[in-house]
Amino acid sequence: MPQHPSTKAATPSVHTCAWQVFWIFLRLGLTSFGGPVAHLGYFRDEFVQRRQWLTERSYADLVALCQFLPGPASSQVGMALGLMRAGMPGALAAWLGFTLPSALVLAL
Repeated sequence: MPQHPSTKAATPSVHTCAWQVFWIFLRLGLTSFGGPVAHLGYFRDEFVQRRQWLTERSYADLVALCQFLPGPASSQVGMALGLMRAGMPGALAAWLGFTLPSALVLAL
């Protein structure tokens, strides 16, 4: 049975490399303010609406899973998005890109 278009997972024609994931998340890390709940909104705008990496439903399911797990949901969602696009290197790139700006500011 065919899936409804709003529930079918987005299937990119080309996987994103880890460097691309890093640069996308670095930009988000430099411009996203307001804590984990706000970050999830920025991620939705970037990856569901702008880049269409996944559907609204898939994103909502991912956020729900990450909120169930211990730790900040925004970091977990970011790593999951990186993992989905570029495997384990993508997960590491997403975490590093998103976390690096804050870590550098704290280190100064």
